[in-house]
Amino acid sequence: MISGLFYAENFISVASEQELLDGVDQSEWLPDLKRRVQQYGYKYDYKSRSIDHTMFLGQLPVWSTEITKRLVDEGYFEISPDQLIVNEYQSGQGISAHVDCEPCFQDTIGSVTIGSGCYMELKSLETCERRSVYLQPRSLIILSSEARYQWTHAIAKRTFDDVDGVRIPRSRRVSLTFRNVVIDESE
Repeated sequence: MISGLFYAENFISVASEQELLDGVDQSEWLPDLKRRVQQYGYKYDYKSRSIDHTMFLGQLPVWSTEITKRLVDEGYFEISPDQLIVNEYQSGQGISAHVDCEPCFQDTIGSVTIGSGCYMELKSLETCERRSVYLQPRSLIILSSEARYQWTHAIAKRTFDDVDGVRIPRSRRVSLTFRNVVIDESE
């Protein structure tokens, strides 16, 4: 695969998936984008592509505690994530190719898929080589080092994915993306 990319199927159980979804659905959605989002820890400003100490919203939600602890205990993150964005994708929705803001977030980005699965498309900034990973429900993907900085990632706007010759319709997918912010303390 790609250096710095790690993928784990069944990272969480069906019961944990439902508990996370219940926690998400009891929280308030923001209308900031074309899709519904929730932000915790620090609010990322999509327009200015920036984050600073004034954007602190508070601690991550209680319903995310078990998963953030696992991310550290199992060695995916060196320190507990302090920023969480929840994205909701309905069938047919996606996200354009991007690299998460380099000056805003530390090296490791981790995302858990709950609900429907989908393909994540990756493209090398250097060679334009393309790769794809099917994100199963309850899976974890980690992007760090080369995968984080030298490849874009995207979710195509589709209503289905062809996986190993089987057409799988997309339904509601919720991604929980965990990061650590880089804050300039001199601000």
